[in-house]
Amino acid sequence: MTVAAEEPSHHAQKPLTDNDIIRLAQYHHCQTSLSLPPYLLSPTSHDPLLSYLKSRSSLPSPSKPVSEYAIALLSLISLSPTTPSLPSLLASLLIAYTQIFSEIPSDSDSLKTIQLFGTLLRYLHVKEIKSVVDSILSGVSRVISVDDAQLFDLLPVCFDLLRREAKASEIDYVNSAIDRVLTCEWEKGFLTKMVSLAKELTFLDKGRKSELLEKVFLGVKCIDLQDLPSLVYQLLVLASKGFCKRELIGGVVCFFGSKAESRVASVLRQIEGTVLLHVNFAVKQDPSLGQEVVALVKSDLRAFNHFTVAVLFSVARVRKFGENSLGVLRTALLSAYNDYRLSKDCKWLPDDLKEESLLHAKLVEKSLLRAVSECKYGREHVFPSVIRFGFMLLESVEEGRSNESGGSSGVLGIEKLSIQILGTLFEVHDMTRNEIIEQCKFRILSLKCAKSKPILRLLGFLVQRYSLIMLEYVHHLKELLDYFTLMEGNISCFLVSAVIPLIKFSRDLQDYTILVIRKAMFRREDTVRVSATKVIIELILAEKQAKEDSSFTLQDSSSKPVLGNLFTELNGLLQRCLYQQAKVKEVVYDGLVKLVLIDPSSGAHVLDFLMPHFLRFFRQDTDFQLGITPCIKVEGGKFIIEEPLDRLLFCISWILLLQPHNNSDRPSDATWPCFGFALTQENEQAGRNVSHEVYSSTLLKVRNFLLGKKLGDIVGLSQDTVSASLEEDKRKSYCLIILGIVQVLLNYIITDLEKQPEGKKGEIEKDIVDLVDLYESLEKEAGKSKQSNIGKRVRFSSRSKSDDTDVGFASINEEREQVPFLSTSSIYQLFLIAFKLHSSKSACNLSGSQDHSQSSSAKTEKSISGVLSFTLHVCVGHIRSPLCMKEENPLKPLVYGDMIVLGPPLMKVVYLLKPGPLVVTGQMNKGRKDAEGRKQCLHLALLSLKELLSIYSNGSGLTGLLEDLLAVPASDDAILEECSEASKIEDPLVKNIEIFMEKVMKPMITDLIAQNSNDVEILCDIVLMLGSTLPDKLKQRHGSWAHEIFRSCETSNTTVAKSVLKLAISFTTSPGDLSIAVEVAKELQNVIGFDKSDTSQVSESYMIVNQSTSASITSSILQLVDSAIGDMDWGTKKLKNLYVASQKNIHLDHDDESTFGLALEEALYAMAESTVRILSSFIRKQRSFVRLAVRFYKQLVQIVKQRTAPKDCNLQAYSFRPQKFQKLVELTFAREQQESVSSNSKGIINKIKQENKCIPDLIFQIEDYERYLIQLSKVTKLNLLRHAKRSTARDFKIIEDAEAPAGGEDGGNQEETETQNNNVGGNEDGLGEESEDDPEQASRDLDSDKAIAAEENDEDQEEEKEGEDDDEAEEEGSGLSRPKR
Repeated sequence: MTVAAEEPSHHAQKPLTDNDIIRLAQYHHCQTSLSLPPYLLSPTSHDPLLSYLKSRSSLPSPSKPVSEYAIALLSLISLSPTTPSLPSLLASLLIAYTQIFSEIPSDSDSLKTIQLFGTLLRYLHVKEIKSVVDSILSGVSRVISVDDAQLFDLLPVCFDLLRREAKASEIDYVNSAIDRVLTCEWEKGFLTKMVSLAKELTFLDKGRKSELLEKVFLGVKCIDLQDLPSLVYQLLVLASKGFCKRELIGGVVCFFGSKAESRVASVLRQIEGTVLLHVNFAVKQDPSLGQEVVALVKSDLRAFNHFTVAVLFSVARVRKFGENSLGVLRTALLSAYNDYRLSKDCKWLPDDLKEESLLHAKLVEKSLLRAVSECKYGREHVFPSVIRFGFMLLESVEEGRSNESGGSSGVLGIEKLSIQILGTLFEVHDMTRNEIIEQCKFRILSLKCAKSKPILRLLGFLVQRYSLIMLEYVHHLKELLDYFTLMEGNISCFLVSAVIPLIKFSRDLQDYTILVIRKAMFRREDTVRVSATKVIIELILAEKQAKEDSSFTLQDSSSKPVLGNLFTELNGLLQRCLYQQAKVKEVVYDGLVKLVLIDPSSGAHVLDFLMPHFLRFFRQDTDFQLGITPCIKVEGGKFIIEEPLDRLLFCISWILLLQPHNNSDRPSDATWPCFGFALTQENEQAGRNVSHEVYSSTLLKVRNFLLGKKLGDIVGLSQDTVSASLEEDKRKSYCLIILGIVQVLLNYIITDLEKQPEGKKGEIEKDIVDLVDLYESLEKEAGKSKQSNIGKRVRFSSRSKSDDTDVGFASINEEREQVPFLSTSSIYQLFLIAFKLHSSKSACNLSGSQDHSQSSSAKTEKSISGVLSFTLHVCVGHIRSPLCMKEENPLKPLVYGDMIVLGPPLMKVVYLLKPGPLVVTGQMNKGRKDAEGRKQCLHLALLSLKELLSIYSNGSGLTGLLEDLLAVPASDDAILEECSEASKIEDPLVKNIEIFMEKVMKPMITDLIAQNSNDVEILCDIVLMLGSTLPDKLKQRHGSWAHEIFRSCETSNTTVAKSVLKLAISFTTSPGDLSIAVEVAKELQNVIGFDKSDTSQVSESYMIVNQSTSASITSSILQLVDSAIGDMDWGTKKLKNLYVASQKNIHLDHDDESTFGLALEEALYAMAESTVRILSSFIRKQRSFVRLAVRFYKQLVQIVKQRTAPKDCNLQAYSFRPQKFQKLVELTFAREQQESVSSNSKGIINKIKQENKCIPDLIFQIEDYERYLIQLSKVTKLNLLRHAKRSTARDFKIIEDAEAPAGGEDGGNQEETETQNNNVGGNEDGLGEESEDDPEQASRDLDSDKAIAAEENDEDQEEEKEGEDDDEAEEEGSGLSRPKR
């Protein structure tokens, strides 16, 4: 090199070897002032120089030699890159390098070489750049790994240089090169390289960007798992540059949510965790990405999978998107539940769409649960989001509807789902437990009663399932218990019930709870003391139950005996409860019965505990008197019940029944620590016998004392002088207590009846009849009647057991909600007694009347009627009452048992009492009073049967109940032949339902319709309830039967007409149900008419449609229309979501979405057409029609807006079918024409007066509908307004000044306004060519409007004297008045 520097002329023509080039480059690197050797500047040197490159590539390890030579040569060229011969040398060198690139290893040396090439590309000519690009693209097929694609780093620079020329040819060349890249096959290495290069291809149009992303997401499934996080990071960087953000985010979510499922699960979960961190970081850097993630789910709730949930949880950790992300998740879940709830009972929706809604609800639940369960795989950063979301769902629970979405379908429901989500976190992650407990504590104390109950159920779930873990958080529970006396409603009781399972593990928690309860008993608030009493009972029962389970104890085995320990410890507190208000005592009495049920050995000790209190009212040292006087007192100016004596006797009677007298075989517990001393076995047994005798003899004395007495004899004369109203309250208070005592005695006697010898049963049954007569007489004394007091009659057998209302004192006017006095078995025995009396009466009648006097027969019939009426009244409330009682309540199996046994007696009563010439009824129908009594008893029997079937309709007992009902012998067997088809049914439940409906229900409905009985409504409700589980084929058959009945029967009973119509429409499958409604609406139009000359008394096609029933039938049809419009609203929103999803290309699976949308659209159009036909028959029914018409036009507007595709949107994505929609539009306008014709009828203006507030809204909706039809017509090139009424004059105007003088000024303004309106209408209807071609039509329309206005003025003048003031007030209130012409 020194020689060359000293003698340049000597080396001018001498070729340089590759080693010389390398040394020369190194020398020039040190001596930058030297010039290039002439040999490099000569064009003849290019080939030798390129040959050196190729020769080096053939070496065994070519990477280093090739890179060393290429870098040396490029460094020399870079010294003078503008020299004329060097650009061509550079281009040739680069092309040669691309040709040998596949033969050399791709490493850091090759990368350095390519980077150096990139710095010199700007010195190449356009033609040379194109050659370089072609050479690079020719090697696409050889790219396997990312390193193989190093040459493609030069493409963005090349494309940028070409586009700088700003010539069309160069731009077209760049586009064609991009297309070549997009059309070739991409290996995983090339895919990764293109993702990294895409951010530099900013010039790409939207179509090529979408095509590139589609190529990426089609090939991403071949990427190695370890490369996925880096690829996703590159994609997120690309999205932050504005490169199709929505599609890119959607592609990532869809890949990890579905397409990545085939990978190794454990590794994939770790990869997903890393990706979530990348997403979280990207959203923090670029908040717009977070907006796209939220918008992705918001725009299409069906784009939902477990990874979508995980992404939203991750994004929610960014403060800006916390509310939005979790709110979108909550909306998606609630929408899925709502869709499923609405679709499962929607008749017009096809079955496959119902199934799709169910599957989508399950998918959303499964996605949420999976996302939560996978949080343990490196996703700790989403824990706060999951906890927050879980409690957000719990706060969304509506009390009474928490399990509405659940059931046999497999859908959990919002409450169970949220509890499972939080329970999963609580079980797996230590770091979440404290936060969950703290959140429970905060919400229980801060939320209202209804909202905090789900939180308490969550707490109870955690305590029950994770008891040992919850022991670490006892101090939190103690803090909650400190607020016991301040909690709203029964929340305090729910709290302790939730905590009780933990008490058996923690004596400290038990002692603290008892301390809190002792303090609460001294509070002045009645509700607090009632809650504290409930908690005392709960604690005692929990201890007994734990002992019965023989699994845990509250104390160590070394301590004193624990059997009955807590009952003894709290004895003093329980004694205090017996001196509190009546509600507290009732809780104690019911709780003691539960205690004996759980631990029968405690029965005698409970009786001993009650003995002092019992003797206060039933003294044994004097002649027996019923101590009822101290049971009531005056407070607040009225009598209240202070001692529920009936409930005390209820408690004692059941304990006696559960503790058989002289049962020496039963093992005794000699070590019961009762009242501070322990009894020996002999003394204890003797004590038990004494207490048992005292209670039994007292109940017998009470029974004998009441028989044959009246109220005055029982209560005695009072010396107090009080007002008449107060005396009446006092008398009623006594009656209420005695009525309860009578029921307790009846239950005690009947339950003990089976143990009595046969000789005594007749006498006991007579006493039962006498007690029932006493009950009837006392009820009359209380001023009650059967006709008006079915609900109050069953107040002792209460309909519900409220947990939210705690009343300190039981007022005589308030229904006490408690366990029924009569058990199911007692009611059953009462039925048997009534049947026995009836049989003996019938036998006497058959044997002849000589042996029996007329008075004896009348007395027997009165006894039968009284027993049957009493039993049915009690039965109705008894069947209803267990619906609100908790399943774990020990009293439920005792009092209610298996209520299926009541089915056959009720069925027999129905057969006895149903109208018709039945032999078994004998002479029961005597006189008008007896007939009314039979009707009421039949009503109660049918009502009880309906309630009984309702209880078992969702369980497995329905089959057995129906079999028992069918086994009851009927009086007529003529229907048996019609049940032949039911024998072919394999499902036993469906078979029994079908036989029951054919054999029992249909004949009974026919008979009662003939009698014009309102009980047809109950029978139709039973048929609807049972038939809901039948297949559509059988439903259709029953619907046809009901339709035929509706056609043929003649009745004036509105209840019958309404019930049969409801049955026919409900059982007829869609669209037949709406077709029936259309036919009935047309017949109503003929019967109602518009004026008297138009009307007919009875419809020719439907005999049941007449002047008497028209109002109720009209109401039913309009309710059906109202329901149909509501379903249309839901269907329209569903279609809108589908169209938005199609427009945004969110889903890759468009075929399924299109099929779903087409089916939903078809069903929606069919229902809309039927609704139009129904509404057209009620145009004269102004008050109801106008409001429904407004809602219907709003739905039509939404449908038309969806049909009008936005700009740059493919119409095919909207699946628009103009023929079907055009039919709906033409039908709607045809009915509008009918409306305008009907409007000319006399009297319509007066009816419109009543709706002057709704009519402007209706007109606005019609005009809005027409406006969107004009836009849609322009898009589709169809004249959808061909049948529209071309009129703009309206029947109202806006009053700007209520006190404006009525002069010519107003008339001028009015004419000017009308002219402007007509002009606007003409401009707005520019699409409709008929208005321009046919001016006479517009003139006729205007004349028609003027004629209506003239007729209106005439009508107004006629009625001016009658309603002028009302009309003025109405017009001023609405802000509208009619123009005076």
